[in-house]
Amino acid sequence: MNIMTKEKINVIDKPVLVPFIMLVSCFVLWGLLNNMTDNLVPAFGKIFMMSAVDSSFVQIAFYGAYAVLAIPAAIIIKKYSYRVGVLLGLGLYMVGALGYIPSAIIQSYDMFLVSIFVLACGLSVLETTCNPYVLSLGAKETSIQRLNLAQAFNPLGSLTGIFLAKYLILANLNPATYDDRVVMEPDALNAIQNNELIWVCVPYVGLVLIALVIWLFFYNFRRPENKADGGDLNIASSFKKLIKLPRYYLGVIAQFFYVGLQITVWTWTVKYAMTVFGVAEADAAQYYLYSIILFIVCRWISTAIMTALRDKINPAVMLSVFALAGILACLGTIYLPSTVSIWFLVAVSGCMSLMFPTIYGIALYGMGDEVKLGAAGLIMAILGGAVITPIMGMFIDNGWLNSLLPSTYSVTEDLVAQASVRSSFYIPIICFVVVLAYGLYIKLSNKK
Repeated sequence: MNIMTKEKINVIDKPVLVPFIMLVSCFVLWGLLNNMTDNLVPAFGKIFMMSAVDSSFVQIAFYGAYAVLAIPAAIIIKKYSYRVGVLLGLGLYMVGALGYIPSAIIQSYDMFLVSIFVLACGLSVLETTCNPYVLSLGAKETSIQRLNLAQAFNPLGSLTGIFLAKYLILANLNPATYDDRVVMEPDALNAIQNNELIWVCVPYVGLVLIALVIWLFFYNFRRPENKADGGDLNIASSFKKLIKLPRYYLGVIAQFFYVGLQITVWTWTVKYAMTVFGVAEADAAQYYLYSIILFIVCRWISTAIMTALRDKINPAVMLSVFALAGILACLGTIYLPSTVSIWFLVAVSGCMSLMFPTIYGIALYGMGDEVKLGAAGLIMAILGGAVITPIMGMFIDNGWLNSLLPSTYSVTEDLVAQASVRSSFYIPIICFVVVLAYGLYIKLSNKK
């Protein structure tokens, strides 16, 4: 069955416009938090004087939470309602964010990781709730376009998160290098770290006020409850049905690699710019900012194209084209001169722009009652960010793929470091290949 139809069907009907706008506010919030958290990797690496692998534990805590809370969230929204899921998700976020305060006071990286985990548990509940809710707000023929539209606001939050991280967190990191800090007096080092951690807390704690406003809005909004309809959630039975659907389980695999791709690229963009240009974190973050801007522009453009030409354009074909372009952009990031390669790295974000909602919509299309567990499985796939990011960090630390670059990169220590960062972008290439394979499978099998 083809998802395209010649019948003109509204993507968003007026009766559901208000709940749709409310949900969009949550998309913006978790986009902001996702991208601000990416910048904690270089920030904590400098503050706590850690390796790339150790600092990437931030991503393990953050995206690992998605694997833990996705299925419980599906059970909650099944038993109660989407509205309760939103309230729970926002509540967990606020608890986790407030945990940053004692973490900063005692200067504990481990306690920060616990707080990040709790915060991300809230975001996991939000995503598990809001994505299928958006799919349900209208005809299934326009479900992918509707989710792409909602997700198009997510990068606006991401852009805000970049600004907050750049000007509140990274800009307030002391310029003292690792070598400088090693020889500092303990009291002097402690004072620097204390000030830096305070600035880490500021945006997260400040956003609690905004989250509280959204929470109160949902709490007081009275309309017929939109539950995940259809009896009890039978996990065993639903799972057996889902694993018999290649469109779905291959979609989960593709989503795992896509999220791993997105998080690794955005996590190490600052590291790449710092290494190839020798600039400080705050200056390097501008390329991360450019990446998010391009991501936003491309998502809006691709969403507009898919909506306007839904009778003619197959989402799986667009997914494959963007994946192929991403592979080429990664190759440019690895091999081209620094003044050019950095822009190919920025272009990678444009290639990623439509992937999450498109994979999500294709995998769940026409799923019926299994959409509850199916949605949870796709949110659990966000675990890819926790798995693939530290793997890329190990490649950066060890330079395992440096032999794939010209021998000129082995001349000096700085060039070796640059080679390690450049060559690690073979990991995103692998991720793009998986997404490309999924898009081609959907197209060739005519299962959309």
